[in-house]
Amino acid sequence: MQDIVTTSAESLQATLRAAVHKVLRPLVRLLIRNGVDCASFEEEVRCIYVRVAMSDFALGNRKPSVSRAATLTGLSRKEVSRLLSLPRDTDLEAAPMGAQNRAASVVSGWVRDTEFQDGTTQPRPLAMEDSAAGFPALVRRYGGDVPPRAVLDELIRVGAAELLPDGRARLTARSYLPARDDAAKIEILGTDVSYLLETIYHNLEHIGPDARYQRKVLYDAVPAEHVKTFKRLAAEQCQTLLESFDRELAQVDRSANPKVSGTGRHVVGIGMFYFEEDLSDDPPLDPGAKQP
Repeated sequence: MQDIVTTSAESLQATLRAAVHKVLRPLVRLLIRNGVDCASFEEEVRCIYVRVAMSDFALGNRKPSVSRAATLTGLSRKEVSRLLSLPRDTDLEAAPMGAQNRAASVVSGWVRDTEFQDGTTQPRPLAMEDSAAGFPALVRRYGGDVPPRAVLDELIRVGAAELLPDGRARLTARSYLPARDDAAKIEILGTDVSYLLETIYHNLEHIGPDARYQRKVLYDAVPAEHVKTFKRLAAEQCQTLLESFDRELAQVDRSANPKVSGTGRHVVGIGMFYFEEDLSDDPPLDPGAKQP
């Protein structure tokens, strides 16, 4: 029995290591591209190990201890104490409604709110001087107390809006997705990937109705001629579905609809993403062979 348990544990560890390799490879590629060396990354990993051990793995009502954190992380008690004494940068763990989330919320409101549409369900150009029904009203409703011009500058900077010659602001994209700003894209990476990993972690612990929705469609022998067509189809249909979800959630979110009543405060959402990989250098498929 002991051998069976040991083998099972070793198999799980091997599977976990393989999964970590797949997760870390694109991340390390990004780190090297942006000049982050291994020592700096290792320091961040050590800090996070200690924080998670202290906050998520306490024993009952007992206060987390340096000794327990050292046991869980494999670090020395001296190293755990050193890491805990480092100043904590709260900017690294920003609240969900950061500056870029406010910009995304403004775009979302512009797309779905009939008061800012042209009568054909399309977002209309908004006057910058019209505080009652123009761009300032949109920002006030969906962006909080951020100055309208600052929001417009951000949307223009990432390619989501433009300022027309007559002084009106026009939406040029139906979603907030930085087109040319690496810092903004990397910030989105931090939030989106963390949400995906949290869902996967939750599903490892829960089954049945308590599990969170997590699915994908994948085929691994698609000719190059069909990739572009499917990529466009996926973008169009996913955008339509996301806008439908956005309308539903906006009705029950206190920030978007202050009249909503209820208890607690939760982040709720759904993410979809397109992926592809070129396998042209892999061994050719045998049409006569059975595919797994």
